Formats: sequence, C-alpha cells, structure tokens
Amino acid sequence: MFNEDGIQDSSPLFTSIRVLVPGTGPRFRCGGLSVALQTARLLSQLRATEVVTYRAREPAHRFLDDLLNQEDAPGEALWLVSWGFDVPRLLKRLHGRFSVYQAHSSGYGFDLPPGVPVVAVSRNTLGYWGDRAPRNPLALVPNALEPQWIDKGAREASQLRGSDPRPIQVLVQQRKSSPYVLKQLVPALRARGLRVEVQDGWVDDLVALFNDATVYLYDSAEYWRGRGVSEGFGLPPLEALACGCVVFSSFNHALADLLSPGDTAHQIGQGTLQNDLQRIQAAVDDPLAWLPQPDQLEELLEQVSEVRWLERWGQTLDWIDSMGQAPGLTPGLAADSNPVLRSPSTLRLRWRQRIQTLRGKVVNRLPGWLHQD
Repeated sequence: MFNEDGIQDSSPLFTSIRVLVPGTGPRFRCGGLSVALQTARLLSQLRATEVVTYRAREPAHRFLDDLLNQEDAPGEALWLVSWGFDVPRLLKRLHGRFSVYQAHSSGYGFDLPPGVPVVAVSRNTLGYWGDRAPRNPLALVPNALEPQWIDKGAREASQLRGSDPRPIQVLVQQRKSSPYVLKQLVPALRARGLRVEVQDGWVDDLVALFNDATVYLYDSAEYWRGRGVSEGFGLPPLEALACGCVVFSSFNHALADLLSPGDTAHQIGQGTLQNDLQRIQAAVDDPLAWLPQPDQLEELLEQVSEVRWLERWGQTLDWIDSMGQAPGLTPGLAADSNPVLRSPSTLRLRWRQRIQTLRGKVVNRLPGWLHQD
C-alpha cells in the first residue's frame, strides 16, 4: 500500500474483520455455520474479529443494519461474506466497503462485483471462480479440521488392532446420503449380518461416534446434484479418516481435492451392489488392509490442520493489504489511471457465443461461391 508521496505504507488496509452469518441459533445450524464460526475464532488470532448477524438479532452479536447505519464507508473493517444465495445481496449492501467472498460451494449462478477478492476453500471452488471471475483476485485457503478430530481420533495402529472390535461396523450419516445407500446398500449390509448405524439428528460427541465405527459411508453426489450446487469441501470423510475409519465415498466436487480412489478412500457405488457389499465386508474383516498408510494419513491431516489454515489466512490477509489501492475493494480505492479489471459477464459471454453460432449457421447455408475468397 502506498501513501500520497508514493512511499510504501506498512499499515494494514483494515484493522478488524467481521464474519457475516444470518444467525447462530438452531435454525441456522449446518456445516456452513460451523465453518463460519471456526473462521471467526481462528481469524481472531490474526486480527480483531467478530461475528455479525444479518437476519436474526442476537444479544451476543452486533447486527448488520445497525453497523451500516452507524458507520460511513469504507470504514476500517474487512467484511467476510460466505452464505450461498445471500452473497450477491450482501455484497451489494456492502458496496463501498472492504469485502471478501469466502467461497464454499459453487454453482449458485451469480457473478461478482469487480475487484472483490475470492478466498476459495477447495480447488474445485477455486477452478469454478477462476473460470467465472478470472479478473477478481483469487486465493486458496482450504477448510480446517477442528483440533478434536486430530487430537482425539483413534487411528493409531494399537487402537485399530484392539481385541475388542468397534461396536459399529458400518456408519452412515443420513443427511446428504443417497437413496442408493439408504434404501439398497444399508438393508443389504444388514441382511449380511453387519452392524450398521444410520445416524440422524444431533450428536453431542461426533468424535466418539466415529471412533466406534470401522467403515464410514459417504455418498453426497446425488444430494448436491439435486440442489444444483457443489460439495464445498467435504469434511466428514476427513473426520472419519482421522478416527481410523475406512472411508467409502463419492468423489464429486471438492471431495476429489484430498480423496483418491483406492488410496485414501474407496469409491461407493462402484459398478454393482454386489461389488460394494464384497468390498465393504472385506474392509470390516480387515480394516488395516483398506486404510491409507499411517504416514500418508498424517500428512493429509497436517494439510487440513488449523495451524496450516492460520498460515494460509495470514498470507492472504497480507496479500489483501499489499494490493493496496489496486484491487478496488471499494470504489474510492481504484484511481482512474488504474481501473479495476472486470471479469466477463457470464450472460454476455453466452449471448456472444450464441450470436457467433447463429452467424456460422447463416454463412454455412450460403452457396459456396458466396463465401469463397
């Protein structure tokens, strides 16, 4: 960042961070809220950070409308927006203020204002915005496992070879699971005599639940396809691996970031029901033969640790500061001589492609001598 005399200024572009969520009560409880609250907790180790709500007023948090009415733009805070379909409306309300989009899922269909940085939580999402908003500043900061999974997960060899088998042979979480798993695979596994638990509803200690399971099934491809958006990061299979479970998973969207078929995880719905039954039975009988190598697993978990997350976000905040006036985070920051680059409108590109296609059809229908040199 440079001052009026052209000398580099080491002061940060913003002094605090505000993480926007609709609310924190039970009706907002989901993976996105958990990640947002974790993000606020961790960012507070780097700069002053607070959670701000914009739908539900809550005694513990300040409300977006109040802050916008009290403070003139651009202000001294960086606003972090992440909540799916609310993103375009929130960025419009934050026009003229420092803002950044933490992109979880992709496929919502909106375009971003020029200059608004995108912090993608997966390479899948990074690729989506690298295509849709190639002129917006882009960064990659994968989500992190909470320390409880890494610290309390029972994945040591001695814990896997215990004389007492794990009480749950196959664990399934009902939410996001496919009709194939729930209506075909689970009944067939139970018919074989396997102990299968389908978890539904709130669980006080998920780590303990996963530590009690030998095999974990995760099949979210159909769930997300039906909603038109993507698997944002896919923490549950990583949580299962941290607890020593053999993971059978789909590999849609961000799940392909860290999971490899036949290596760190195994494909679910691989060809036939009978093939799934045989492989899952074999994994129950000999889990060590189906788990990734210990050093490979620890390296994977280190990549998604909170320590690595803090390193990446620290670099990202420094990067936003270093862009100074160039990124156009607010209209006043981009000088006329250095305008903000605009990503091409998706709708405009589609119309341009359609017109070119129609022109090509017209030319091809003309007699050959009319379009010869």
